[in-house]
Amino acid sequence: MEDMTQPQLAHQTNAGRMYSRSTTGLPEVPSITTVIGQQHMDLTGWASHMATSHLISDARLAEAVGSHAKLKTLARQSNDAADRFRDGAAARGDRVHNYAEQVALRALGMPHTMAETRDVLAQHNESGFADRFDEWWHNFEVKPLAAEITVWNSTVGYAGTLDLVAEIGGRVCLIDYKTRGTDRAGRVKSLSPNVVMQLAAGFKAEESLVDAQTGAWEPWAYGQDAMLLGVAIGETEVAAYQANPQTLPQHWQKFWALRQVWEYQQAVDAAPNPLQPIGPPVGVPQQS
Repeated sequence: MEDMTQPQLAHQTNAGRMYSRSTTGLPEVPSITTVIGQQHMDLTGWASHMATSHLISDARLAEAVGSHAKLKTLARQSNDAADRFRDGAAARGDRVHNYAEQVALRALGMPHTMAETRDVLAQHNESGFADRFDEWWHNFEVKPLAAEITVWNSTVGYAGTLDLVAEIGGRVCLIDYKTRGTDRAGRVKSLSPNVVMQLAAGFKAEESLVDAQTGAWEPWAYGQDAMLLGVAIGETEVAAYQANPQTLPQHWQKFWALRQVWEYQQAVDAAPNPLQPIGPPVGVPQQS
């Protein structure tokens, strides 16, 4: 759902990613991931680990010992390791998501570029992701109903794009793909619980996009009896997880609360400086 790719109606703004009602409209509501992003996540430990790992594995470290200038250069480059890793993972996620979308479009009988997107993965030595995805698609007998479908909720005020709506085992499923790495045991890494918030927000949509150019929408058809699935796509395997129905009310309430945080943050950012300097009361002698 709404990974790093850019849906037609999505816009990058100072308030985060936002959606408009048509290609000619102005941004109106935040995206699902922008809302969830209001929850602070402390990544300083991970960033420090990435920087340290990069530094100790740098072949130039030995010859840099004793040289302040060389060590400073290595340290600066190592500090960027987390950003480079994050950007690389995001680009890889885009490539894998693109391939998954094309697989669905082909199954729907729509124009697709499945062969081309698979070639792009091969050029980056990432064919394993496509191979495992194809196996999962076949084993789960996925019957797509809609791919990359943009949804809107006017009551709460948000929008997003679902990776896939499909029928699996006779059930309608709302599916969010996550490209994941491989752990030391060779298994695909698990998903963040935040995926449940994403899926719950998609489930609670009120409309889905029909035509981006004209801004035509229709009532959301899959918000009643759908199974919510997070699908972790890795090089060694694909693992599907169902969002526990018993926890959905709590995750939805958390999402609703984060939406309020986003709104009030915009009001705070637009307000005058909240702190104003003042001097001592009139008539009180000042210490020299």
